[in-house]
Amino acid sequence: MNRNKKSESKPVPPVFLANINQLIALSFPSERQGPRRASGLKELGIIENAAVLCLGGKIVSVGTTKDALRDLWMKKNRKRITEIDCAGKVVLPGFVDSHTHPVFVSPRLVDFEKRIEGASYEQIATAGGGIRSSLDDVRKAGKRVLAEKVLAALRDMAAHGTTTVEAKSGYGLTVESELKSLEAIRDAAKQWPGTVISTLLGAHVVPKEFRGCSQKYVEAVCKEMIPQAAKRKLAEFVDVFCEQGAFTAAETGQIFEAAQQHGLGVRAHMGQLSETRLQPFLRFNPASFDHMDHVNEDDIAELARHDTVTTLVPGANYFLGLKDYPNARTLIDAGVPVALATDYNPGTSPTLSMPMAMSLACTHMKMSPAEAIVASTINGAWALRVADRKGSIEPGKDADFAIFSVKDYREIPYWFGVNLCAMTVMSGSVAPPQ
Repeated sequence: MNRNKKSESKPVPPVFLANINQLIALSFPSERQGPRRASGLKELGIIENAAVLCLGGKIVSVGTTKDALRDLWMKKNRKRITEIDCAGKVVLPGFVDSHTHPVFVSPRLVDFEKRIEGASYEQIATAGGGIRSSLDDVRKAGKRVLAEKVLAALRDMAAHGTTTVEAKSGYGLTVESELKSLEAIRDAAKQWPGTVISTLLGAHVVPKEFRGCSQKYVEAVCKEMIPQAAKRKLAEFVDVFCEQGAFTAAETGQIFEAAQQHGLGVRAHMGQLSETRLQPFLRFNPASFDHMDHVNEDDIAELARHDTVTTLVPGANYFLGLKDYPNARTLIDAGVPVALATDYNPGTSPTLSMPMAMSLACTHMKMSPAEAIVASTINGAWALRVADRKGSIEPGKDADFAIFSVKDYREIPYWFGVNLCAMTVMSGSVAPPQ
């Protein structure tokens, strides 16, 4: 399923990016396939004084500006090309935010305030906060309202350099409201020039009406939500929050089986609050395991032998005020492919900024700036299984770029709390910051 197809396809004019101070191409030897791992996470493929030519929303050539301007086709057609002068700027692949929850109505300000005061999850819920407040809002909201909320988030993400987004449902938790959420994602995606990959997260938590009989809810996910989402082509993946107080390993396996039977890929929230053994799930070939704050050493060794990406979301640890973060260095040094994402959601990570996630990865997880960029681009693309067209600047791939008003790529995670993205290009369409 290609979420990059819009309801009204308009011709995309040629685009030429010239005089790029640093082009982070992320090109990689063709014989080394799969997500980046270990030392590969530091290979940026930097080209100085670079240029990129795009036709029909695709990259056709990458090299130096000097060589590009010598090209006979360029000399003949330059007047009809949209030319972007990137002097003194850094250009990198548009960020791939591979874990977001954008279908919600309101921020969870009660949670925020009560958590600062030291309240427990139960106390927050009693005060009217928690995931239940998001459920009530989404269940009551019309599809148009939800689509407008998602579209606003996508536009804000693009303003920070993100061009590909994984968008989950998960704040409805009824068959009707989960499908409505996926429809809202679809409708918003049609109005955004970037790429949206949709995920059914009906297995987020067990809703209160099924408390004490979680298996009945799992059956609703497996026998109603998944078949309908697949039939109507509303989702490409199924996600499960496998955790104490959410869904057990056995229930997760049951949901994965149903997803596989209906031709959907799988991914999961794993190891956020406690350790769950991962090896039994690898037979489903999951695209990614996300959060991964708690991971067994044997599982780390097993993950290093697979292409399942470990997606780290340090924004959640930061916003929750946690002392500990995922152990990125152990994972990377063991050869596990690592990605970064915002985990954009109203309860635990209300940030749309991939540069902020990168900054946290550098300062709190000791990832290098180069590793953070690779994890936010090409490895995010592998986590969504779109690396054949996203995540690097190479001929044949989609013309997705983030242009930053900095002279050195290391400045992108260095300057935190400020947006230095000057322009975003999505499939050849130029979108200046809002």
